[in-house]
Amino acid sequence: MNVEIMTLAGTKRSLDKMAVDDLRSRMRGQVLTAADAGYDAARRIWNAMIDKRPALIARCEGAADVGEAVRFAGAHELLVSVRGGGHNVAGTAVCDGGLMIDLSLMKGIRVDPVARTAWAQPGLLWQDFDHETQAYGLATTGGVVGETGIAGLTLGGGVGWLVRKHGLTCDNLLAVDVVTADGQLRHASPEANQDLFWALRGGGGNFGVVTAFHYQLHEVSTILGGLVIHPRTAARDVIRFHRDFVTSAPEELTSYVGLLTAPDGNPVVALASCYSGDLQEGERVLRPLREFGAPLVDGIQAMPYAGMQGLFGPAFPWGNRNYWKSSYFRELPDAAIDAVVEHANRSQSPLSAVIIEYYGGAASRVAVDATAFSHREASFNILFVGQWSDAAEDSIHIGWVRNCWEAAKPWASGAVYMNALSGDEGPQVVRDAYGANYSRLAALKAQLDPKNLFRMNQNITPST
Repeated sequence: MNVEIMTLAGTKRSLDKMAVDDLRSRMRGQVLTAADAGYDAARRIWNAMIDKRPALIARCEGAADVGEAVRFAGAHELLVSVRGGGHNVAGTAVCDGGLMIDLSLMKGIRVDPVARTAWAQPGLLWQDFDHETQAYGLATTGGVVGETGIAGLTLGGGVGWLVRKHGLTCDNLLAVDVVTADGQLRHASPEANQDLFWALRGGGGNFGVVTAFHYQLHEVSTILGGLVIHPRTAARDVIRFHRDFVTSAPEELTSYVGLLTAPDGNPVVALASCYSGDLQEGERVLRPLREFGAPLVDGIQAMPYAGMQGLFGPAFPWGNRNYWKSSYFRELPDAAIDAVVEHANRSQSPLSAVIIEYYGGAASRVAVDATAFSHREASFNILFVGQWSDAAEDSIHIGWVRNCWEAAKPWASGAVYMNALSGDEGPQVVRDAYGANYSRLAALKAQLDPKNLFRMNQNITPST
């Protein structure tokens, strides 16, 4: 039976059964169509707003499978998407009518505790990665939700509880193996394919399909962390205190503010903090944060690093509808805080939240042009998270996110974090996500992927 499939030109073509069977014969993993068992499960991703139906799903089991799938897509000029953990809010992991290259089965990891490094495959989630590295008391910067995939987070820059002490995830990347648009498997590092390695540290999925990541690890086991929760009525005072507190805090501390709804239905403001240094010193550092105001809950305690990574998992489950926006801020004046709190209070979903992240530290000391990720000067990132369950309410909650983002815009720097884009922002916002390095990235895209095979992402158009 022939398969109707979308091309790069936006038209449909018919692939005969022989062509599809040939791909199947070349892969260890399965090639699924809509008629095959497992198809619906394979196309499902974290954000329930995304309901796309690829014509083919190539479920890769190794780098050789990825090469076969990319060469097949190139030969037939097919629309392609690439799925790692499937957690990105924009849903670019899955395409309508094209070929989805599914990496979710590729979950191998090898930890070298002596060198403090790890080789990891792109189907791993951070909770999988941490499980293995924590066996040796090691970790690297890796998100704040354990179910986030390692691949997308790393390629887009990557923040997390260790960002101020150890830099971005991409700053801890030592090398990659990657299948480029010509179907070739390449090794990229500071010594080999340097331009490609530069681009993969912040340039997203534009330059190939990474089949293995080599990370630098650091000694991290027990941390001091958790939540300090205040009533929402104290939000302005708490956020102002936190703004001043974190700007002078040691780099061992990463601390965020969340405007969210507690399980009992009451709106609150929560301070989420992780101190990854000496625990006794951490007690001293965190004392002012714990003693400020009249908190409802002080949940700061010594815990395994993996416990901190799992803290917010229940707040971001699979199956909810999600729409996000974010902006970087160099400063956070009182007027900006007032606007953010006012609009956060208008949320109509108890699942929605506003997160204020503070960076600085090790990530800020890397040169703007050292990696494709260029937003090194940003001090704060505000993330407006719309989350709900009923599709009939889409316009309400999407509207709330957009209104929040517009209200904060007068104080924003104009830069945005690529991993937090929802996919409908338009070309200029995408350019802003890559910042000062966009032109170099576009030139490299023209060299490595002139037909823009890898376009289902926050896309960099090849320069002409």
